[in-house]
Amino acid sequence: MRILNIFLLFSFFAVSAQQKLPFDSLKLKDTKELLADDYGNIYLYKNKDFSFTKYDSLGKQKGKLLLTLPFKIQSVQNPLSIPTFSENAQELKFFDQNLNEIQKIHFREKFGQIKMVFAEDLQQIWLLDESSKRLLKYNFRDDKIINAYPFDIDFENIIDFLVDQQKVYVLSSKTFTVYDFNERKQKEIPINSGRRIVRENQNILVITQKEILLLENEELNPIFQDENAQIVDKNSASYFVIRDNKLYLYPIQKMPRKKQIPTKNNRGF
Repeated sequence: MRILNIFLLFSFFAVSAQQKLPFDSLKLKDTKELLADDYGNIYLYKNKDFSFTKYDSLGKQKGKLLLTLPFKIQSVQNPLSIPTFSENAQELKFFDQNLNEIQKIHFREKFGQIKMVFAEDLQQIWLLDESSKRLLKYNFRDDKIINAYPFDIDFENIIDFLVDQQKVYVLSSKTFTVYDFNERKQKEIPINSGRRIVRENQNILVITQKEILLLENEELNPIFQDENAQIVDKNSASYFVIRDNKLYLYPIQKMPRKKQIPTKNNRGF
């Protein structure tokens, strides 16, 4: 079985038509976060200088942010409105397709210490308030708290979270946990080097340093992995890998899942 799994993994990479994208190593060096939108644009975040840069698929720079404090990019799925949150500044900012600021929301005056933000849409956001141990649904257009739920969990190691279908998905570097709105833990699974949770259509994806996992049938199943990757990401058409300070693209193949995934790494809840 082990030999078969290795063969399937090799077959997956062999048929994926790897393409090297025209990014020089200086652009990719020290990259902490890689994101790709469905228009083929690449976004690189470097915590060394708190910079966030947008490139097209040819490596041409389309926009750049240089901020004074660390911040987290939630998603580039809507490149016209990109949400970023700074826990240090207690601010949520939205940027347009050219990375120009279009809106800023301050939290200090209205809330305690906001640990993490999930922007559900262009008017409602979810907040994890560490000081009051609450999960808040907040309409920032009307400046109104819609719902507040007691949420006394371990806030210290949270890297990302997402709310969907009455469930709260919480990610740390080592665990992926699902809660209901009553703080009840429904599922928990250990992972390696967790980075982001993504909602893609009806699917929940967990992106780690070296693999992309799909939540299905109460399991986290790897749909892409590269043990030599510095960082990975995907859009609707391709997987992206930074390896040895080079950027590679793997078009997503339309073939049976069992031929793409090494099943020995499936993770059950």
